[in-house]
Amino acid sequence: MKLKINKKKFVYLISPNKIYKNFFRDLRLVLENKKISFFQLRLKNYTFRQKVSIGKKVKAICKNNKVKFLINDDPVLSYKLDADGCHLGQKDMHIEEARKIIGKKIIGITCHNSIVLTKRAIKANASYIALGAFYPSKTKKIKKIANIKILNKIKRYTKIPIVAIGGINSENYKNLLLNKANFLAISGYIWKNKKYKPLEALKKLK
Repeated sequence: MKLKINKKKFVYLISPNKIYKNFFRDLRLVLENKKISFFQLRLKNYTFRQKVSIGKKVKAICKNNKVKFLINDDPVLSYKLDADGCHLGQKDMHIEEARKIIGKKIIGITCHNSIVLTKRAIKANASYIALGAFYPSKTKKIKKIANIKILNKIKRYTKIPIVAIGGINSENYKNLLLNKANFLAISGYIWKNKKYKPLEALKKLK
Protein backbone atom coordinates (compact mmCIF):
# COMPACT_ATOMS: atom_id res chain seq x y z
CA MET A 1 0.00 0.00 0.00
CA LYS A 2 1.28 3.46 -0.93
CA LEU A 3 1.21 5.79 2.05
CA LYS A 4 0.03 9.37 2.13
CA ILE A 5 2.44 11.72 3.88
CA ASN A 6 0.99 14.49 5.99
CA LYS A 7 3.72 16.74 7.42
CA LYS A 8 1.46 17.78 10.30
CA LYS A 9 0.84 14.16 11.31
CA PHE A 10 4.45 13.04 11.66
CA VAL A 11 4.15 10.87 14.77
CA TYR A 12 4.25 7.09 14.48
CA LEU A 13 3.18 6.11 17.99
CA ILE A 14 4.16 2.74 19.45
CA SER A 15 2.31 1.26 22.41
CA PRO A 16 3.91 0.83 25.82
CA ASN A 17 5.13 -2.70 26.55
CA LYS A 18 2.52 -3.04 29.29
CA ILE A 19 -1.12 -1.95 29.09
CA TYR A 20 -1.60 0.02 32.30
CA LYS A 21 -4.84 0.95 34.09
CA ASN A 22 -5.66 4.20 32.26
CA PHE A 23 -4.02 3.35 28.96
CA PHE A 24 -7.17 3.40 26.81
CA ARG A 25 -8.21 6.77 28.23
CA ASP A 26 -4.75 8.20 27.56
CA LEU A 27 -4.71 6.72 24.06
CA ARG A 28 -7.98 8.48 23.21
CA LEU A 29 -6.62 11.80 24.46
CA VAL A 30 -3.35 11.42 22.56
CA LEU A 31 -4.92 10.36 19.25
CA GLU A 32 -7.40 13.22 19.39
CA ASN A 33 -4.44 15.62 19.16
CA LYS A 34 -4.18 15.07 15.37
CA LYS A 35 -0.39 14.68 15.21
CA ILE A 36 -0.43 10.90 14.81
CA SER A 37 -0.60 9.00 11.50
CA PHE A 38 0.07 5.48 12.83
CA PHE A 39 -0.35 3.55 16.03
CA GLN A 40 1.58 0.30 16.38
CA LEU A 41 0.51 -2.29 18.93
CA ARG A 42 3.73 -3.80 20.26
CA LEU A 43 3.12 -6.30 23.06
CA LYS A 44 5.73 -8.93 23.88
CA ASN A 45 4.51 -10.60 27.07
CA TYR A 46 0.84 -11.25 26.29
CA THR A 47 -0.99 -14.27 24.94
CA PHE A 48 -2.53 -14.20 21.47
CA ARG A 49 -5.99 -14.08 23.03
CA GLN A 50 -5.00 -11.11 25.23
CA LYS A 51 -3.56 -9.30 22.23
CA VAL A 52 -6.81 -9.82 20.31
CA SER A 53 -8.85 -8.41 23.20
CA ILE A 54 -6.58 -5.38 23.60
CA GLY A 55 -6.29 -4.94 19.84
CA LYS A 56 -10.05 -4.69 19.33
CA LYS A 57 -10.27 -1.78 21.77
CA VAL A 58 -7.25 -0.05 20.26
CA LYS A 59 -8.56 -0.51 16.73
CA ALA A 60 -11.85 1.22 17.61
CA ILE A 61 -10.01 4.19 19.11
CA CYS A 62 -7.72 4.44 16.08
CA LYS A 63 -10.65 4.26 13.68
CA ASN A 64 -12.51 7.02 15.50
CA ASN A 65 -9.47 9.27 15.13
CA LYS A 66 -8.51 8.27 11.56
CA VAL A 67 -5.18 6.79 12.68
CA LYS A 68 -3.76 3.75 10.88
CA PHE A 69 -3.62 0.73 13.20
CA LEU A 70 -0.59 -1.54 12.79
CA ILE A 71 0.57 -4.71 14.53
CA ASN A 72 4.18 -5.37 15.41
CA ASP A 73 5.81 -8.64 14.27
CA ASP A 74 2.65 -10.67 13.71
CA PRO A 75 0.79 -10.72 10.34
CA VAL A 76 -1.56 -13.41 11.69
CA LEU A 77 -2.70 -11.12 14.51
CA SER A 78 -2.99 -8.27 12.01
CA TYR A 79 -5.27 -10.44 9.86
CA LYS A 80 -7.30 -11.56 12.88
CA LEU A 81 -7.92 -7.94 13.91
CA ASP A 82 -8.36 -6.69 10.34
CA ALA A 83 -5.74 -4.06 11.15
CA ASP A 84 -4.39 -1.64 8.55
CA GLY A 85 -1.15 -3.58 8.35
CA CYS A 86 1.89 -4.76 10.26
CA HIS A 87 5.53 -3.98 10.94
CA LEU A 88 8.23 -6.59 10.45
CA GLY A 89 11.73 -6.82 11.87
CA GLN A 90 14.59 -8.56 10.08
CA LYS A 91 14.03 -11.73 12.14
CA ASP A 92 10.26 -11.82 11.59
CA MET A 93 8.27 -13.38 8.77
CA HIS A 94 9.45 -12.44 5.27
CA ILE A 95 7.39 -9.74 3.59
CA GLU A 96 6.32 -12.09 0.76
CA GLU A 97 4.82 -14.53 3.28
CA ALA A 98 3.18 -11.66 5.17
CA ARG A 99 1.57 -10.45 1.94
CA LYS A 100 -0.07 -13.86 1.53
CA ILE A 101 -1.74 -13.34 4.92
CA ILE A 102 -2.72 -9.64 4.92
CA GLY A 103 -2.73 -8.87 1.19
CA LYS A 104 -2.10 -5.33 -0.02
CA LYS A 105 -2.23 -3.69 3.39
CA ILE A 106 0.61 -1.69 4.96
CA ILE A 107 3.83 -3.56 5.68
CA GLY A 108 6.78 -1.69 7.11
CA ILE A 109 10.28 -3.13 7.43
CA THR A 110 13.02 -2.42 9.97
CA CYS A 111 16.24 -1.69 8.07
CA HIS A 112 18.39 -0.47 10.98
CA ASN A 113 21.23 1.57 9.44
CA SER A 114 21.68 -0.56 6.34
CA ILE A 115 21.45 0.58 2.75
CA VAL A 116 21.52 -3.07 1.64
CA LEU A 117 18.49 -3.92 3.80
CA THR A 118 16.74 -0.77 2.60
CA LYS A 119 17.21 -1.75 -1.05
CA ARG A 120 15.85 -5.25 -0.30
CA ALA A 121 12.78 -3.76 1.38
CA ILE A 122 12.18 -1.41 -1.54
CA LYS A 123 12.51 -4.28 -4.00
CA ALA A 124 9.99 -6.28 -1.95
CA ASN A 125 7.53 -3.35 -2.17
CA ALA A 126 7.54 -2.44 1.51
CA SER A 127 5.14 0.38 2.36
CA TYR A 128 7.79 2.15 4.42
CA ILE A 129 11.19 1.52 5.96
CA ALA A 130 12.24 2.16 9.56
CA LEU A 131 15.76 3.42 10.21
CA GLY A 132 17.47 3.68 13.57
CA ALA A 133 18.20 3.85 16.34
CA PHE A 134 19.13 7.51 15.99
CA TYR A 135 19.39 8.17 19.72
CA PRO A 136 19.79 6.10 22.92
CA SER A 137 16.55 4.41 23.95
CA LYS A 138 15.25 2.73 27.09
CA THR A 139 12.38 1.02 25.26
CA LYS A 140 14.50 -1.72 23.71
CA LYS A 141 18.15 -2.73 23.46
CA ILE A 142 19.97 -0.87 20.72
CA LYS A 143 22.23 -2.93 18.50
CA LYS A 144 22.35 -0.74 15.39
CA ILE A 145 23.04 3.00 15.31
CA ALA A 146 21.83 5.20 12.43
CA ASN A 147 22.80 8.77 11.68
CA ILE A 148 21.69 11.74 9.59
CA LYS A 149 24.25 10.89 6.90
CA ILE A 150 22.58 7.50 6.28
CA LEU A 151 19.14 9.13 6.31
CA ASN A 152 20.17 11.72 3.71
CA LYS A 153 21.83 9.11 1.51
CA ILE A 154 18.71 6.94 1.43
CA LYS A 155 16.44 9.93 0.81
CA ARG A 156 18.47 10.80 -2.30
CA TYR A 157 17.65 7.59 -4.15
CA THR A 158 14.17 6.65 -2.99
CA LYS A 159 10.83 8.26 -2.25
CA ILE A 160 9.68 5.45 0.02
CA PRO A 161 8.49 6.90 3.36
CA ILE A 162 11.06 6.71 6.12
CA VAL A 163 10.21 6.20 9.78
CA ALA A 164 13.00 7.29 12.13
CA ILE A 165 13.23 5.32 15.38
CA GLY A 166 15.17 5.30 18.64
CA GLY A 167 15.09 7.62 21.63
CA ILE A 168 13.16 10.42 19.91
CA ASN A 169 11.89 13.18 22.20
CA SER A 170 11.01 16.89 22.27
CA GLU A 171 14.67 17.90 22.30
CA ASN A 172 15.88 15.98 19.25
CA TYR A 173 12.89 15.40 16.98
CA LYS A 174 13.22 18.56 14.86
CA ASN A 175 16.60 17.56 13.48
CA LEU A 176 15.09 14.39 12.01
CA LEU A 177 12.19 16.27 10.43
CA LEU A 178 14.56 18.89 9.01
CA ASN A 179 16.49 16.06 7.38
CA LYS A 180 13.30 14.77 5.79
CA ALA A 181 12.36 11.80 7.92
CA ASN A 182 8.67 11.39 7.10
CA PHE A 183 7.53 9.91 10.41
CA LEU A 184 9.01 9.66 13.90
CA ALA A 185 8.46 6.46 15.87
CA ILE A 186 7.92 7.39 19.49
CA SER A 187 7.09 5.28 22.54
CA GLY A 188 8.96 5.84 25.79
CA TYR A 189 8.85 9.65 25.53
CA ILE A 190 5.04 9.48 25.54
CA TRP A 191 4.28 6.56 27.86
CA LYS A 192 7.20 6.61 30.33
CA ASN A 193 7.81 10.31 30.63
CA LYS A 194 8.53 11.17 34.27
CA LYS A 195 7.89 14.87 33.72
CA TYR A 196 4.79 14.96 31.51
CA LYS A 197 1.59 12.96 31.08
CA PRO A 198 1.14 11.38 27.62
CA LEU A 199 -0.91 14.22 26.10
CA GLU A 200 1.36 16.88 27.60
CA ALA A 201 4.42 15.11 26.20
CA LEU A 202 2.86 14.92 22.74
CA LYS A 203 2.02 18.63 22.76
CA LYS A 204 5.73 19.41 23.17
CA LEU A 205 6.23 18.09 19.63
CA LYS A 206 5.06 21.23 17.87
